Amino acid sequence: MLNKALQKRSMANIPNPSETREWGFTPAAESLNGRLAMLGFAFAVVIEALSGQGVLHFLNLI
Repeated sequence: MLNKALQKRSMANIPNPSETREWGFTPAAESLNGRLAMLGFAFAVVIEALSGQGVLHFLNLI
């Protein structure tokens, strides 16, 4: 009986993960994803312009 009461008391302070953070295709996640994609594309263009090779050739993947 006492053990169950202690378990309920200790579990009361743990927040539910589904209530603390949004997951999936949220506007904030999509904005961050778009910004990172634009940075990656810009870096690829700069590498290609400076080296004269494509990104995969520059990284010796092809």
